[in-house]
Amino acid sequence: MTDQELQKLVEEISSRFFGVAFRHQARFNGRLSTTGGRYLLRSHDIEINPRHLQEHGEEELVGIIKHELCHYHLHLAKRGYRHADRDFQLLLQQVGGSRYCQQVGNGRTQLPYRYELLCQSCGMSYKRKRKMNPNRYRCGRCSGKLTLRELQPAKLD
Repeated sequence: MTDQELQKLVEEISSRFFGVAFRHQARFNGRLSTTGGRYLLRSHDIEINPRHLQEHGEEELVGIIKHELCHYHLHLAKRGYRHADRDFQLLLQQVGGSRYCQQVGNGRTQLPYRYELLCQSCGMSYKRKRKMNPNRYRCGRCSGKLTLRELQPAKLD
């Protein structure tokens, strides 16, 4: 599906389920990794994760489009457009949009711990995924000095 076909589909869903025309841009954004789509408040555009269409089909895509259109129409009508707002929840239920999207790929990748901060006084250990300057921090237990140690990656047999 191209961006033009997506635009046409969003306009069609908007007029059929909401009774209001969609007057902004709808496009695929391959950089979205943990969400099915997003509504941009400033430009009023809608971006959709193309992996949802590839992995779960058009039915999942229509549910995501309805969800984002709920944000769109409620925001333009100056009503509660956030997930926690009652207006949003009611409209989403009326049009049959999806509250949550399915997971794509393997989800978020879990990075291993690469560093460890060790307290020189009490021996407390703090594992970290990113390198940091130990001189800027103190131990949370005893306020002792910290030293940084790089952990060896685990070997798979």
